[in-house]
Amino acid sequence: MLQRVRSTLLLAAVLVLCSVLSLFIGVVNFSVSDVLNGNWEALEILVLSRLPRLLAILCTGMGMSVAGLIMQQLCMNKFVSPTTGATISSAQLGILFAFLFMPGSTLWVRAGFAFVSAIAGTWIFVAFIQRIQFKDVVMVPLVGIMFGNVIGGITNYLAYKYEMTQALSSWLVGHFSLVMKGRYELVILVVPLVLAAFLFANHFNIVGMGKDFSKNLGVPYNTVLFLGLTIAAMITASIVVVAGSISYIGLIVPNLVTMFKGDKLRGTLADTALFGALFVLVCDMLGRVVIAPYELPIELIVGILGSLIFIGLLWMRLNGKARIVRKPEGGCRG
Repeated sequence: MLQRVRSTLLLAAVLVLCSVLSLFIGVVNFSVSDVLNGNWEALEILVLSRLPRLLAILCTGMGMSVAGLIMQQLCMNKFVSPTTGATISSAQLGILFAFLFMPGSTLWVRAGFAFVSAIAGTWIFVAFIQRIQFKDVVMVPLVGIMFGNVIGGITNYLAYKYEMTQALSSWLVGHFSLVMKGRYELVILVVPLVLAAFLFANHFNIVGMGKDFSKNLGVPYNTVLFLGLTIAAMITASIVVVAGSISYIGLIVPNLVTMFKGDKLRGTLADTALFGALFVLVCDMLGRVVIAPYELPIELIVGILGSLIFIGLLWMRLNGKARIVRKPEGGCRG
């Protein structure tokens, strides 16, 4: 127990140090002394750009990681995530619908469309995998990837047909370069959603054991399953609306944390959130310094690292832990 607390505190300390460092990385250079001495330009950049960007990055890392952990727990498959469960693609389609039906809509209205679309897409994916009689541990995310590509194809078709490609481009590639005061507040919704996930963590663990097991313990299976997937979808949609599509975070971070912390949701939730925030923050800092003063989209950095880790996880699963699980009664596990 003490060792787990120490590791959590260490993650938090490293995250704080990296957060402070990230405030002083960018095209415009200023130092701590400039801020303390009241340099107006430094204070303006700090308040209007660097702090909002930092908050958006931290919420993105925590939110996507926790969303992936919830989906993996509920579906009992380590390769299910907002990326492989079509949640991100569905949120993008919702944003496109907002442009088509309400061209002058605000960010919050677009978020509403994204919420509804992401929840619907996630549930359709779950309905697919519930009907698979024999589910290989790798086949379930492949179904999600194919379903996500179908939704992505529909999104691209509608965007080209109605000349919305340029308007939608900001949400197809994840980046934080446009995040500033007035454009990031929506992502703060991640905080209460993560807290809700922590409150219902034990229920999610029970539901992950299957429908019969949940009924025996008096836990309403369908209600908790709907609640968990809705929380994951809303977290993902709020992040996509603000920062765009950022893949792999919800897939690789929970897997890396559970390798060391175990599968109990309540015991790994805090570490998953902290490590996810740290991972996204480090990737963003790399994107700002690799070709400075230009900036690489965080989707590129995360995509490179995430794809390599994902291939490694697949190799480990196929060579040592691959198994076929018979469909449990009413469950969505893989």
